[in-house]
Amino acid sequence: MIKNVLEIDSVQKQYDERVIISDVYLKCETNDIIGILGRNGSGKSTLLKIIFGIEPADFKFVRINGVVKSKTSDLLNQISYLPQDNFIPNSFSVKRTIQLSISKNKIEKFYADEMIRSMSEKKIKHLSGGELRYLEIKIVLSNNSKFVLLDEPYNGLSPILIEKVNQLVTSKADEKGIIITDHNYANVIKVSTKLALMKEGKLFHLKSKSELVERGYLRQEMI
Repeated sequence: MIKNVLEIDSVQKQYDERVIISDVYLKCETNDIIGILGRNGSGKSTLLKIIFGIEPADFKFVRINGVVKSKTSDLLNQISYLPQDNFIPNSFSVKRTIQLSISKNKIEKFYADEMIRSMSEKKIKHLSGGELRYLEIKIVLSNNSKFVLLDEPYNGLSPILIEKVNQLVTSKADEKGIIITDHNYANVIKVSTKLALMKEGKLFHLKSKSELVERGYLRQEMI
């Protein structure tokens, strides 16, 4: 399989003269699951939005396989994004959502998931919060993009669903590069192949999870 490479370079962002992101570099390849941790307001979600192209930056380079992508439209088939908030309209049915979101050659495999089958006759508005989040995550991970950005995927999920999501993320990394950020640090650490920490606008690439203690994000007993 071809290994794809996403590079984000020299990202800078200010709000009202306050530096949110300062000269960030990040490289994500096929098979990578990069976990980005950090406190509230550290710039994690803003960075994902900048990569996806829905948040302007004061300065940035986004390269895919060495080619600079300067327009958001250039990224639509290359990067997919799970926002923190639900994005599927309540008026849709689950079947209609899947039909619109998943290519025909992948629908049978998509329905092979027992949980997806269990909700397939429902309307989106009748799903539990956990069911809806799982459906959204599976849709985002099942499209044809080379890279996936997951912002707070564990929000509202039960421990059983978190484990299912972790299995899904791990299996999809065989064909995609994945960047994940969530306040559920234990599962981000568990699922990630590489870790980074956003702190004071900078992104620190970590050699081991012990650096999360050294840099003041976690206490020793939390690892």
